[in-house]
Amino acid sequence: VTADEGILHASGSVLRPITKDYCIIYNSNWISLPKSLENATFRTLENLTSTVLCSSSQVPPGLMKDKAVVVMRGNCTFLEKARIAQSLGAQMLLIASKTRLSPLSDNKTDFEDVTLPVALIRYNDVVDMQLMLGNEINVTLYSPPLPEFDCSMVVIFLIAVFTVALGGYWSGVSELENLKAVASPGERETRRKKEENVTFTPVTVILFVVICCVMLVLLYFFYKWLVYVIISVFCLASAMSLYNCLAALIGEIPFGQCRITCCNKNIEVRLIFLAVFCIAAAVVWAVFRNEDRWAWILQDILGVAFCLNFIKTLKMPNFKSCVILLGLLLLYDVFFVFITPFITKNGASIMVEVAAGPFGNSEKLPVVIRVPRLEYSASTLCDMPFSLLGFGDIIVPGLLVAYCRRFDVQTRSSSVYYISCTIAYAIGMVLTFIVLALMKMGQPALLYLVPCTLITSSLVAWRRKEMKKFWKGSSYQVSWRP
Repeated sequence: VTADEGILHASGSVLRPITKDYCIIYNSNWISLPKSLENATFRTLENLTSTVLCSSSQVPPGLMKDKAVVVMRGNCTFLEKARIAQSLGAQMLLIASKTRLSPLSDNKTDFEDVTLPVALIRYNDVVDMQLMLGNEINVTLYSPPLPEFDCSMVVIFLIAVFTVALGGYWSGVSELENLKAVASPGERETRRKKEENVTFTPVTVILFVVICCVMLVLLYFFYKWLVYVIISVFCLASAMSLYNCLAALIGEIPFGQCRITCCNKNIEVRLIFLAVFCIAAAVVWAVFRNEDRWAWILQDILGVAFCLNFIKTLKMPNFKSCVILLGLLLLYDVFFVFITPFITKNGASIMVEVAAGPFGNSEKLPVVIRVPRLEYSASTLCDMPFSLLGFGDIIVPGLLVAYCRRFDVQTRSSSVYYISCTIAYAIGMVLTFIVLALMKMGQPALLYLVPCTLITSSLVAWRRKEMKKFWKGSSYQVSWRP
């Protein structure tokens, strides 16, 4: 059994000169659809969703003659419906489903005497079609080829590399301030109050990966409840992250520094307005998160801020911890994408199911950067209107890039580790997109990003004869002079 995605192109009457496309599922072993509208034949649509068409007596004689017919799913097989529709003169059969679209599963040999196209369509789309186009509708089916490359991947690439590079650089700036504070006793206490970094040890790395595994499994089984918990956490964390990112920028501006006293503290007025703005941005996204036309822009802005703040705040103490973290998360990614299909009942990977929303859940996890696909295809219309990149594919290698930048600062190595690791990340992203285009299926990006970044960092340290220091990390107890 194979399931192919296609497009139903519907056009209204002269009074409603509107056209709209809808997703369909068909079986290419039974029929072949035109690849473009120019070669497609239009038929008048007859809405018979009041019947399941399991008997020819359910339809008045002559009603289907030379028409496209839509009936409800249920009570009999697709083959039985197709034979009845064909015997009554129909030229196209659409089967409306109120549940998730699934493959058409009758045998090819049974369909040798069926010549009309048969496709599955969502019942909600049939309702929408009549509301938008009226009762006089002409329809046709076609299936444009899937594009080899979508330009939205370029946008994803630029966002990911920019976020990793900027997060690493910001972490290096923070490290430089730390070293200055160590060298200057007067600044040490002030810096300690500002310091909000969290250091990952090997033990906390392992605990973090275990929590990720448990959380993913819980999401798979209890998605419809936990998704709202994740949405709430994302709103809170992204608002705080956006505030931290913008506050760092505003802190460099020498204007508008008027303060007010509140609870025995002096607070800059501009930071109060900034906090209100960041909270408002998160709330607007939460309210309009399913508005595909523009909500993705706000989600990406909040997501980039979240990743930047995470990379800057979470410190890897040495290369050893980086290897453990990236290695374990690589295994985590590969296991939940490639191995779990052999375990789950429906043969789908847990990672893909959770990312898409199990069982057709309309709520999606806000843990991805998403950009609308720029090349139109049936896949764009049916289930993947966006190109996606998970936050983890930015944050996890980004922590290594940040460590490389801090090591550069500690050893005064002219940013060689930072630049090399950032370039390696970009190469890993390109490899991911190449494999994605060749295999035409979702890929665990860490499978390519982790080897590229780890191997490059190791080679640089080995070439500079600093592997021992790079592996163990530099100590703050060294004297440092600006």
